[in-house]
Amino acid sequence: MTGWIDATRRNLVATILVASLLAWAVVIGVLARGGRSDPGPLRAAAILLDGGWRFHVGDDPHRADPRVDDSRWETIDLTAKPGSHDGDVGLPDYVSGWMAHGHPGYTGYAWYRRVVDVPAGPASWDILGPTLVEDGYELYWNGQLLGGSGRLGPHPRVVGTRPLRFGLPADAAGTRGVLALRVYMLPRPGPGAEGGGMHSAPLLAPRPVADALHRVQWERTIAGYIVDAIEPLAMFALAGLAFWGRRRSSDRGFLAFAGVALVLTGARRLDNALVSWTDLMDLPTYSVLARFMWMPTVAAWALAWNRWGRRPWRTLDAAALAIMGAQIAAALVHSAGAASASRLAAIALFIVLAARIAHGAAPRALALTTLALTVLAFFGGELLDPLNVPGIWFPFGIGVSRTQILYAIFIPLLACLVVRTGEPRPRTPST
Repeated sequence: MTGWIDATRRNLVATILVASLLAWAVVIGVLARGGRSDPGPLRAAAILLDGGWRFHVGDDPHRADPRVDDSRWETIDLTAKPGSHDGDVGLPDYVSGWMAHGHPGYTGYAWYRRVVDVPAGPASWDILGPTLVEDGYELYWNGQLLGGSGRLGPHPRVVGTRPLRFGLPADAAGTRGVLALRVYMLPRPGPGAEGGGMHSAPLLAPRPVADALHRVQWERTIAGYIVDAIEPLAMFALAGLAFWGRRRSSDRGFLAFAGVALVLTGARRLDNALVSWTDLMDLPTYSVLARFMWMPTVAAWALAWNRWGRRPWRTLDAAALAIMGAQIAAALVHSAGAASASRLAAIALFIVLAARIAHGAAPRALALTTLALTVLAFFGGELLDPLNVPGIWFPFGIGVSRTQILYAIFIPLLACLVVRTGEPRPRTPST
């Protein structure tokens, strides 16, 4: 039986390593493909609608009408600096929003307008909508609504902006028209100094050039969040392995809480891809989950590590739950000081847990490394920012966060640790 268990564990470890290498290879391939610049011939055949746009805060549906006099509106220049990109995905042609153009702190509706000359010829023309907008928009051509991102109106439903394509009327070629965008930004605490509205200019392109450019934009968007899709799937699979291994393990408590923590962590990470690729989740829901979901997740990890190789200390369980309660309360009352104190308390709790593991059962080094990665992933602001570790890198021109990199190492290590718990072993008594 022991030999069979050892062989099974070795096979599982080998499978984990091979699967990790394959996942990393897939991610690297997607990043490399998505990070390519738009093909030169395609961009040469398209027209970037940058330069000066008429701009007006507030909302009035009549502003889509091409007959409206916008000569007294403000002008915002959407011309991007060479090589500019956003600080998250790496989307090109990035420009600052309306808050950097005389409207600091403003949220709500605003309108953009400009005149567009459509080249003559037999081609049908498309508008490729701006790929980065805070937060939703509608696009009009000569007063006709062509579509948009989300649903605007008295009760807006705002979703993540992604590449969209809008067909111009069949008789648009060789004419001049007014392109108008109605943009809505959600209220939020502490909006950035460059936030608000369009952060990239639309493109005017003939078909099939528009089709090809739209595919390139989607490849870039998929690459920007591919890690946030693959890592959660790996976490869910690892949670299944943890629950399955509980039956024959002496670390049943650890595996149970680790499985719960993995599901919570994976669900929170998957939200990034869902909100960026689909309309399944609106931005307010995403914001609430981002604000609160990490708190029970951290508590679940603390409860799990309190059960590694030893009987748990009830005082540490109570501390984990108390810290979670303090974090929730701080978020509800918008107390930055209380939020910072609760995060520092959580770090202190994990230090105590690490000390217990260091004097506990083997494999101590693997357990401590995995725990450290857990802590760094959740508390990088407190632990890595002072060391000037960048929060995001841009390999191949696509943003990859340090949290994603930490999880890429954490997942296979934790998987190996879970496999190591599959054989009953003596538990170190609690002290």
